[in-house]
Amino acid sequence: MKVHMKQLFAFSLILLSSALMAQTAETYAEKLGYPKGKKVLIIHVDDVGMSYESNQGAIKAIRNGVANSLSVMMPCGWVPGFVNYWKENKDLDAGLHLTMTSEWKDYRWAPLAGKPKVKGLVDPEGAMWRSVADVVKNASADEVETEIRAQLERARTMGFEPTHMDSHMGTLFATPEFMERYLKVGMQEKIPVMFPGGHNTSIKAEEKMIADQFEMTQTIGKQLWNAGLPVLDDLENTSYGWKGPENGDKSEKALQKYKTEKYINAIKNLKPGLTMVIMHCTIHTEVFPHVSDSWPTREGDYLAMIDPELKKYIEKEGIILTTWREAMQRRQKVK
Repeated sequence: MKVHMKQLFAFSLILLSSALMAQTAETYAEKLGYPKGKKVLIIHVDDVGMSYESNQGAIKAIRNGVANSLSVMMPCGWVPGFVNYWKENKDLDAGLHLTMTSEWKDYRWAPLAGKPKVKGLVDPEGAMWRSVADVVKNASADEVETEIRAQLERARTMGFEPTHMDSHMGTLFATPEFMERYLKVGMQEKIPVMFPGGHNTSIKAEEKMIADQFEMTQTIGKQLWNAGLPVLDDLENTSYGWKGPENGDKSEKALQKYKTEKYINAIKNLKPGLTMVIMHCTIHTEVFPHVSDSWPTREGDYLAMIDPELKKYIEKEGIILTTWREAMQRRQKVK
C-alpha cells in the first residue's frame, strides 16, 4: 500500500511539473512576436464555396463583424462565385478547406482528381463518401494526397493562392497516414497548415487527448515550425455542436444571443497563445435548409460574428486578432 501511495505521489508531481512547464513555456504566438500573455485569435469561417449562403455568410462575417479568416471547399459548386469576389478583394485571408467527404443527401460533389485516379474516394453515387469512417475504410493515403494536390492545383489554376490549408470534417486527421500527407504537402509547398502544436488546452479537453497523443502534437508542432511554418498553440472547435437555444427558438434574435454568449464563454476559457476559433457562417435564405439541416448553427455563427456585443468583449479584453497571412509573414521574419 505504501508503495502504491508513493507511486501516486510521484505521478502527481510529474503532472504538476508538466502543468507548470505548460504555463511557463514560450508560446508559438510569442515566437511570432506577439506579446506574452495575450490571447491571439484567428476567427475562422469554414465551408466557403459550398453555397451562395456560405459565401455571403463568410464575407459579411468578416466585412461587418469580427471574423478574419476563411477557407474554401474547392470541389463545391459556388467556388467560382467566391474566387471572383476574392480577385477584387485580395486582402481577405483565404485558404483551402481540403475536402475528402460529401456529406449531404441532396447536394453532392466529386473529387477534383477524377474517379480513375482516386477510386477509393468515390462512393456508389460517384460523389465523395459521406462519412470520415468511409473514407478511412476505402481510400489510400496516396489517393488522399493526390486529391489534396488536385484541390491546390485548381485553386492556383483559378489564380487563387491560399494563405493556409485545413481539413473538412477533420478527415485528414483521421489516420496517421492521412495526416502525414497533409503535413507533407503543406511543408513542401510552404503553405501553413491548421495544426495545434502548442499547449493545446482547449482541443486537449475536447478530444480527451491522452499523454501519447499530446506528445505527438508537440513533436509535429516543432517539425512544422522548423519547416518555416507558423504553428497554432490551440484550437477551439466546439461551435458546430452549439445547436441553438434549449427552448427551440430559432428566431434571429434568439440565435444571435445564444451564439454570442457561447463564443464569449469559449474565448474567456482560452489560454494565451495563437488559437484558431472555427465556425461556419451562412446568411438566411429559403434554399439553404434544403442543403443542410445545420442551418440554425450556421446562421447563429454569422449572427454572433456581427453582434456588437462580441466585438465589445474582444476589445475590452485586449484580445489580438490576426490572420494566417500575418502569422506566415511573422514566421518568415523569425530566424
